[in-house]
Amino acid sequence: APISSSSTASDPPCPIAPLHNLPIPPPSHFPHLYKPNSDGQTVILGIEGSANKCGVGVLCYNPTTQTYQTLSNPRKTYVSPAGCGFLPKETSWHHQAHVVALIRAALSEAYPNESHPERHLSAIAFTLGPGMGGPLRSCAMAARTLSLLWKIPLIAVNHCIAHIEMGRVATSASDPVVLYVSGGNTQVIAYSDGRYRIFGE
Repeated sequence: APISSSSTASDPPCPIAPLHNLPIPPPSHFPHLYKPNSDGQTVILGIEGSANKCGVGVLCYNPTTQTYQTLSNPRKTYVSPAGCGFLPKETSWHHQAHVVALIRAALSEAYPNESHPERHLSAIAFTLGPGMGGPLRSCAMAARTLSLLWKIPLIAVNHCIAHIEMGRVATSASDPVVLYVSGGNTQVIAYSDGRYRIFGE
């Protein structure tokens, strides 16, 4: 099925303030990972495919307003036959079949009417894990290929930490102790000495 042309990111810009409640080093500590684009903004193309959903998002941080905004977020979900569940091989095939169209849709929505929207990107992020091996590799290959093709830095993202950070933004939680419950991971996680650490599982 074709990717929907309707908006996939309707939320307004969000303040960056909730992310400042942990001692995270400033971007200047990571010049090898990414740098602002020619407009002074940091724009990340993220590719997620750790399970049966394949999604691509374009996120923009504007230092002038100190806000970030999701510019696009198209996604496709693999729906397995009734009573079968989703298996790694078939899920991988699904992601391979849709990831290129999702990337094109994400960039077209974020930067309409531009022939080279990739020039706005500061980096490409992808889910490293945890997750299903085959689907993860399928999306990681797409991310690595684009990184090499466009000469844009590549950033590997831990799936669990991404969920925790989303929760921190949504709740403005300061230095939380997290009970992380997932299909394959149940852990007690907290931030200590500059990184998230597992205190029980």
